[in-house]
Amino acid sequence: MATTREIRRRIRSVRNVAQITRAVQMVASSKMRRAQERVLASRPYSDELIKLLARLADQAEGEEDLPLMRTRPVRRAGIVVVTPDKGLAGALSSNTNRRAAQLAVDLRRDAGNPSLPITFIAVGRKGRDFLRRTQQNIAAEFTQLGDQPSPADVRAVAQVVKDAYLNGEMDQVFLVYPKFVSTVAQTPTVVQLLPVQPPDEAEETGPAPQYIFEPDAATILGALLERYVETLIYQPLLETVASFYSAQMVAMKNATDNASELLADLTLTYNKARQAAITTQILEIVAGSGAL
Repeated sequence: MATTREIRRRIRSVRNVAQITRAVQMVASSKMRRAQERVLASRPYSDELIKLLARLADQAEGEEDLPLMRTRPVRRAGIVVVTPDKGLAGALSSNTNRRAAQLAVDLRRDAGNPSLPITFIAVGRKGRDFLRRTQQNIAAEFTQLGDQPSPADVRAVAQVVKDAYLNGEMDQVFLVYPKFVSTVAQTPTVVQLLPVQPPDEAEETGPAPQYIFEPDAATILGALLERYVETLIYQPLLETVASFYSAQMVAMKNATDNASELLADLTLTYNKARQAAITTQILEIVAGSGAL
C-alpha cells in the first residue's frame, strides 16, 4: 500500500492536471462559440454558390470544355487532408487521418491498381505529422493558418491543387476534413475537388431564374469555377476550426471530470491511510504504557 507521502504527491499532481485541463476547457469554450458562428454564417454563401454553379453548368451545355471540369483516366490521384495544428482534442485528428488513409485504399481498389500513385497535400500540422510518420508522398504542406484563414492562404492552397491537376500531376483530387455537426459530433467527410462535378440543381420554390451572360456562359462559368474551388477549400477550413474547439472543449471537460473523480478517490485513500497510521500509533502507545 502506498504511503501517505506518496498519496499526497499524487494528489498534488492530479490537482495540477485538473487546473490545466479546466483552463484549456474554458479557452476552448470561448473560442468554440466564435468558430461555430463563422461556420454557420459562411454556409449560406457556399450553398448559394453551389446552386448557382448547377444553374450555370446546365445553361452552358454545349460550350467548349473547361479545364477544371475535364475528366480523364485516373493514373495519379491527390488527397488534401485538412486537420488542426494542435492536439488535446480527443480522436478528432486521428479519425480524420484514418479516413484519409481509408480513402487512399478505396481509390486504389476502385482503380484496380494497388500501386496507384497518390500524392497528399497537408493542411494542418496533425495531418502533416501523420503523413510523414506513414511515409506518404507529400507535395505541399500548409500549417499555422490560424482560427480565421485569410483569403491569401485559401488561394495558395487552391493554386497548388489546380496547378497539380492542370499539369497532369493529379487526375483526380479529393479533400478530407472533419465536418462540424454539433458540439459533440464531428464527422470525417470526403469531397471531390477536381475535376469539378456540377451538383444537381436544388429544387426551386419559384420559377427558375434566367440569366443574361456577358460575354458568354462558358466564360462566366470558367471564372466561377475558380471561386468554387476556393470555396470548397475555405469552408472545410472553417469547419475544422469549429470541430477542433468543440472536440477540445468536450475532451478537456471529460479530463477535468475524471481528474476530479480520481482526486476524490485519492483523498479518501489518503484519509484512510492517515487514520490507519494514527490508529497504529495509538495502539503502540497503549501497548507501551501497559508494558510499563
